[in-house]
Amino acid sequence: MTGYLIGRVSAVLRALSTVNEDGASTSDLARATELARPTVHRLLVGLAEEGYVDRDRRSGRWYLGPELYLLGEVAARRYDVTQQARTAVHRLAAATGESAFFSARRGAETVCLLREDGDFPIRSFVLYEGARFPLGVVSAGLVVLAMLPDREVDEYLGRVDLTARWGAAHSAGAVRERIARTRELGYAVNPGLVVEGSWGMAAAVFGRSGEPDWALTLTGVESRFRADRRPELGALLLKEAHALTNRVTG
Repeated sequence: MTGYLIGRVSAVLRALSTVNEDGASTSDLARATELARPTVHRLLVGLAEEGYVDRDRRSGRWYLGPELYLLGEVAARRYDVTQQARTAVHRLAAATGESAFFSARRGAETVCLLREDGDFPIRSFVLYEGARFPLGVVSAGLVVLAMLPDREVDEYLGRVDLTARWGAAHSAGAVRERIARTRELGYAVNPGLVVEGSWGMAAAVFGRSGEPDWALTLTGVESRFRADRRPELGALLLKEAHALTNRVTG
């Protein structure tokens, strides 16, 4: 029972983290977590009493609370590498003109932590700070999955059906083909599979354990990711990912 309750609390907090700038209603969170609205309301009230969520009294919308900020500050001393990643993200955005990102692996998902836009005026908004995607979806999730051992890839693709939400292009067979191509190139390419015309490329950043714990990403419109330009973008991603890996593990 305790594990079940923790799972529901975690689901609510994760759902809220994806919309924290605008907040969310109780009904929004119930839909996002697939939990009953009264259940979500009870969880939110309990979390608010402890400071883990906050509610705007005028709008009734929920936000992450101050206690999470304090806990995050403490946890960041061990886990947070975003400060180290900011330089890499800035260099990628400045060098390419595209939007650059830093994402972290959290279980079977990637979570976007940093974004910086380059000077090219047309942007892709698939990724944003706080956005979560399953492994194998968007270029960050694909490169992380591709760099895992075959056993873990097989286990993941054997239990997760990405097609239900992301379509036939994310069948196990199609993902495996992209994994093979990613391993060959060293970086992942998402040719507009999540939003038509919005392309992404990513390279993995490895932690002390040798696992792909993070990813650096570039996104933009299709015309900016032509076949003749992709090797240049891939080389920049790999250079920054390698340097960041060395800073994290050194």
